[in-house]
Amino acid sequence: MIGTQPEGAIDGVVISAVSHEGLRVTVNGKPARLAILTDDGQVIAAGDQVAREAEAVALNCYRNFLKGQGFLRVNSEPIIGSRRDGRH
Repeated sequence: MIGTQPEGAIDGVVISAVSHEGLRVTVNGKPARLAILTDDGQVIAAGDQVAREAEAVALNCYRNFLKGQGFLRVNSEPIIGSRRDGRH
């Protein structure tokens, strides 16, 4: 898995990332949102919160790889509406 990974497999969808902006999604050039859906189509969460969580898990997984701990699974915490401690 070292090297550039294949991308562009979803027609019209562009997922981009810049270190200081996070994940962004467009569909046919128009802004879109990432979402978590159940198998039956129920939307569990959508938008910036999902993008931040996906980015955090991917970054933590990559960091584990760099530390020689790539065999460790990285899990996010359950997504909760708004946290009382102000974290996102």
